[in-house]
Amino acid sequence: MSVADDLLPLLALSEAARVPMDEVTPASMRARYSALGSHGGAEMAEVRDRAIPGPDGGDLPIRSYRPLGAEERPPVVVYLHGGGWTIGDLDTHDEPCRALAAGTGAVVVSVDYRLAPEHPFPAAVDDAYAAVCFVAENADDLGIDPDRLVVAGDSAGGNLAAVVSLMARDRSGPGIALQALIYPAVDFDFESGRWPSLEENATGYFLHLEVMRWFAGNYGGADQLVVDPLAAPVRATDHSGLPPAHVSVAGFDPLRDEGVGYAEALTGAGVPVTLCRHEAQVHGYWHFAPAVESSGAAREADIAAIAVAIAGLST
Repeated sequence: MSVADDLLPLLALSEAARVPMDEVTPASMRARYSALGSHGGAEMAEVRDRAIPGPDGGDLPIRSYRPLGAEERPPVVVYLHGGGWTIGDLDTHDEPCRALAAGTGAVVVSVDYRLAPEHPFPAAVDDAYAAVCFVAENADDLGIDPDRLVVAGDSAGGNLAAVVSLMARDRSGPGIALQALIYPAVDFDFESGRWPSLEENATGYFLHLEVMRWFAGNYGGADQLVVDPLAAPVRATDHSGLPPAHVSVAGFDPLRDEGVGYAEALTGAGVPVTLCRHEAQVHGYWHFAPAVESSGAAREADIAAIAVAIAGLST
């Protein structure tokens, strides 16, 4: 299997635009990521920006998307964006959140959690958990069904969704009905060889291993993060009792093997799991979906699987 042909021009552009890591700063990386854009997307019945109380005493921005034709009290997906805990915001993930809302019929609540290195671990975790608690506790105001509460995210956001699921289990709530993990980062072990895809896909496929190391350094340092299950959820001693999971991985992604490994850890603990493997895709295909046909098909398959899982939740 080789990478999808229609991804090759995009990958070539990405490689040509690379800059040496010693010239990269959080500000420059954020600007480059924002320039990728997340424009347009599915029409919504309502898009609402608001600020909720954050765990640090400040405001925590969120954006809710209510799809056209939604039921009176639809399920809700709390969405946690990717970006290595360092980049990304509500706007970079606006289009994917619209697609998710339209494809599932759920209200999607996107969370603008605090970013590293200004706010290292566990700030993002604390914000993510606070947002999920807020949604569960304010179901009437949001017009959603709290019994069909889903947490989802891509990459670093998939990490946060998995971590929040662990926290909710261990803190007796809120009840999470499903976790949707899109090419999630679940470990910080870059050295042992446990995850061969880290080296197999270290360069050339949009996300580079050296960038992953840089993200980890911003977030708190791999040596410290790898031993904490609230940073590396695959390291939790017990995965039983967690919500059912949908896990998606890309064949040409450094994170591929740890995503599969987390799905296996959940399955081994008795957690129902659906695993979608998109062998010809690269990390970030949810973002590439509007412009790349094969990525669009992969994202549609993921959203369809998540929609089936949500439809099976009790009402």
